[in-house]
Amino acid sequence: MLRNMGDPVATRNAFRWDIPERFNLGAAICDRWAATKPERLAILDVTPGRPPRECSFGSLSEQANRLSNGLASLGVGRQGEVGDRVGVLLAQSIETAVAHVAVTRMGCISIPLFTLFGDEALLHRLRDSGARAVITDAAGAARLSALRDHLPDLRHIVSIDGEDENAIGMDALCNSQSPEYEAFPTLADDPAILIYTSGTTGNPKGALHAHRVLLGHLPGVEMSHDFLPQPGDQVWTPADWAWIGGLLDVLMPALYHGVPVVACRFPKFTAEAAFALMRDHGVRNAFLPPTALKMMRAWPEAAQHPLSLRSVASGGETLGSELLNWGQQVLGATINEFYGQTECNMVVSACAALEPPVPGSMGRAVPGHEVEIIDPDSGRVLPPETEGVIGVRAPDPVMFLGYWNNPQATQDKFIEGPEGRWLLTGDMGRKDRDGRLYFVGRDDDVISSAGYRIGPAEIEDCLLGHPAVRQAGVVGKPDPLRGHIVAAYVVLNQGFAPSDALASEIAAHVKTRLAAHEYPRLVRFIDEMPMTTTGKVIRRALREWAVKEGA
Repeated sequence: MLRNMGDPVATRNAFRWDIPERFNLGAAICDRWAATKPERLAILDVTPGRPPRECSFGSLSEQANRLSNGLASLGVGRQGEVGDRVGVLLAQSIETAVAHVAVTRMGCISIPLFTLFGDEALLHRLRDSGARAVITDAAGAARLSALRDHLPDLRHIVSIDGEDENAIGMDALCNSQSPEYEAFPTLADDPAILIYTSGTTGNPKGALHAHRVLLGHLPGVEMSHDFLPQPGDQVWTPADWAWIGGLLDVLMPALYHGVPVVACRFPKFTAEAAFALMRDHGVRNAFLPPTALKMMRAWPEAAQHPLSLRSVASGGETLGSELLNWGQQVLGATINEFYGQTECNMVVSACAALEPPVPGSMGRAVPGHEVEIIDPDSGRVLPPETEGVIGVRAPDPVMFLGYWNNPQATQDKFIEGPEGRWLLTGDMGRKDRDGRLYFVGRDDDVISSAGYRIGPAEIEDCLLGHPAVRQAGVVGKPDPLRGHIVAAYVVLNQGFAPSDALASEIAAHVKTRLAAHEYPRLVRFIDEMPMTTTGKVIRRALREWAVKEGA
């Protein structure tokens, strides 16, 4: 844990990593509290549409133990040095936490899966990972059942809603199992979690993380929440636990520290519902993505429903002074910005408990991490006030092991320089003379929309599957609420004419096959696609069009 030494420099200097040789993530977030304070609240599940449920650490541990034994009875386990991959296709809930604890405790690899993924998105992740089992609900089981012919490695579907023609029931699988399970003695560097992240080319890549990734996250989580844990802390985020922001910025670090987690993801986020949830269920700490904050601020009645949060963290987009001031007045806390990405997360953060925020800055390098501005050609550390690529010195406990089955992409993520080896984030930034870091922009085509990082290539490929589309180019179009929206520029095949109805049909084609957050909110028909001499879409030209078009 970090110690508050009164200022950022002293706090950084006082920190030392303590990464044991053997460490199991699933056991770490559950067993210690289950053994010492089994009645301590772990999760308050207030999923809309059903009565609130409480889960203690003792219950969380017992349920996870039974599930580990149940999965083992199906033949799921360690195959040599790498454990079987198990998908978790569930929204925020007690069962989601149980699944991740059970799988990682076995020494297997959990794959967080977003419930709003379309069939193609699920197929790619499950096929690429070679997932042996998936834990889901009845709706997810029905969807997966239709895909099984394309998933030769998938042996078992387990449903939290009970047995049906598509799945084994989780209760039936677990009830007869022992409530005791000894965690596999994993090394801290053994793989534990596989999270797929979008890039600029090809399908999403699987970022493979070790068990130590939890320990690597802790300093950044503690900083962004003004030295979590404190008495009375209780945390919630609208970010789905299928993403690194919900899973490793909130759920797992909070459980590690014995802080109760409120599980609630609204079918559709509204400011009114968010205010009511935090007020009615004692939320003291919140991770609120910038889009959520903007929606809450835009609610006309927000000022009439002030909260008294102890800490608010936000990441993914720079916040301005007006939003920071609003947070202090209405949420009752200074919003701490943080920065990271799926491959190397929570490496920069502001901390209001140490110093006032500087609008425009995303904070300082979190203690334990070395973050510099790097020349991407030479790997040299650039001087203050110089723009370059944000880099993180390797090795680092929070850093991924590599991309699943993609050594070349892994190699391309790093650069050797005079001062050492660096992971290049692909984001442009600068560092001031006081050590604060500023996000400048992206040096690639990844779209940042409502807190999601979206790769254009997968969407373009999906668009080409529509019979009307001959060519497609996808970029981010600036948007005041979401930061950017997905904009698709389309050249039509012969026999098709531009129309609003066709634009809606093309957008829906993506929405149903990939995910709701990836579909193009804007479809523009063009006569000719800007292309390089080698046949690649010139997305820079499309971005310029998107900006010039305005609203």
